Amino acid sequence: MTKTYAEINKKIKAGDAVVVNAEDMIKIVEKNGVKFAAEEIDIVTTGTFGPMCSSGAFLNFGHSDPPIKFENLWLNDVPAYHGNAAVDCYIGCTQMADIKPFEYGGGHVIEDLVAKKPIRLRGNSYTTDCYPLAEIDTEITIEDLNQAILCNPRNAYQRYVCAVNSSEKTLYTYMGKLLPQLGNAHYAGAGCLSPLSNDPDYETIGIGTRIFLGGGIGYVMGEGTQHNPQNRFGTLFLKGDLKEMSPEYLKGASFEKYGTSMFVGVGIPIPILNEGLAAKTAIKDEDIITDVIDYGIPRRQRPILRQVSYHELKSGSITIDSKIIKCSSLSSSFYAHKIANTLKKWIEEGLFLLNPPAEKLPLNTIQKPMKQKSEFKFVKDLKRKAVICYDDCDLRMVAEKIVHENMNHIIITNREHILQGIVTSFDVTRAIAESKSELKQIITRKVITTSDNELLELAARKMKTNNISALPVIDDNKKVLGIITAEELM
Repeated sequence: MTKTYAEINKKIKAGDAVVVNAEDMIKIVEKNGVKFAAEEIDIVTTGTFGPMCSSGAFLNFGHSDPPIKFENLWLNDVPAYHGNAAVDCYIGCTQMADIKPFEYGGGHVIEDLVAKKPIRLRGNSYTTDCYPLAEIDTEITIEDLNQAILCNPRNAYQRYVCAVNSSEKTLYTYMGKLLPQLGNAHYAGAGCLSPLSNDPDYETIGIGTRIFLGGGIGYVMGEGTQHNPQNRFGTLFLKGDLKEMSPEYLKGASFEKYGTSMFVGVGIPIPILNEGLAAKTAIKDEDIITDVIDYGIPRRQRPILRQVSYHELKSGSITIDSKIIKCSSLSSSFYAHKIANTLKKWIEEGLFLLNPPAEKLPLNTIQKPMKQKSEFKFVKDLKRKAVICYDDCDLRMVAEKIVHENMNHIIITNREHILQGIVTSFDVTRAIAESKSELKQIITRKVITTSDNELLELAARKMKTNNISALPVIDDNKKVLGIITAEELM
């Protein structure tokens, strides 16, 4: 038994189409079977709402008088890409503002535009004969724009990994704040409501498919960047008219110590053209499997700790080596349901017709890593022998080692070489100036450290962030293995 798009659209126009969301389809197939579902159900609606970092918008401001050809421009202090025509720009949701960068970015600008808030536009130009204006500073709203096109190169991942952190430090990532020693777990995606999980072979989702996007109507332009369907990491390239969207479904986001992004609402109708699609749209959370990845280890060495279903993820905890770890989603289940049900309502009211894809999406793309000519360097490649004093040494011995070893940093350990603290030449100088005579009076107990397998770039960032010039190198038991200083990094 098969149906056609024309037949289903005719039923939509007549108000006779039978539409259910993906969760309801599971119950129908369980109760009545695939054959019944294929005959009775015309459309299954899906939805997802989560951070989609590869999102942005093309904007056209119209010409000023006299005209300007932007060389640099900012929207609410967020730099926008100017390398288009004279008064076109692209603003990406992860571009951060020059002022308070981790609090406001391109995603917030897009949300504010859709909310019809005024946006400050600043720009400058190198000037030409036909574009003589050098600078502009004005205010715009979305109604002032000729075009405002949401254009998202990579959205609606088929699934996401689950991120954990086995290291001793808190990590701030695009998967949120990951606590040390497997303190929490984060995942994203809508599971059984996810659009691409319901049409994994792209029978109905392709170039030209009409979708719910950001509260308005959008379209699939093609496969998204990093599209990797063979490993069930398919993605979509989406576009839509920003003027028809809602700030409820486009939300600027700030990730602590990582950067900005934007939550995007995507919903896709799956026409039930045959029994195969009826079976696929009945996929359960138990059937959607993903990997638990340890972000506490450098990327190319990052292990898969185990595989887990979305059913277990949604339960609120997962188990790794008998340890129960609290688990939470970066995506909103509430909004995923709301999107699927809103799309259902649009179809039932005859406001939304289905578009057959002009071309199917590829199923055989291969995801390749970046080609690199230079090798990564790690701390172990540049560390040097640490100059050590025991925690029961007197201050004079520390001062003598600074002089004789020509070293500004003395690592303080116990007799088993377990890190206890650090003392610098400045600490000793200050101790003399303040008439302090005991090592315990000047030792810094809270020490920022590194490990052999940490990338040099990360070690350098630690020094810069904490305004320090050396890091003790320790193992998992806090035993001192050496030291790396700003001098080695230079």
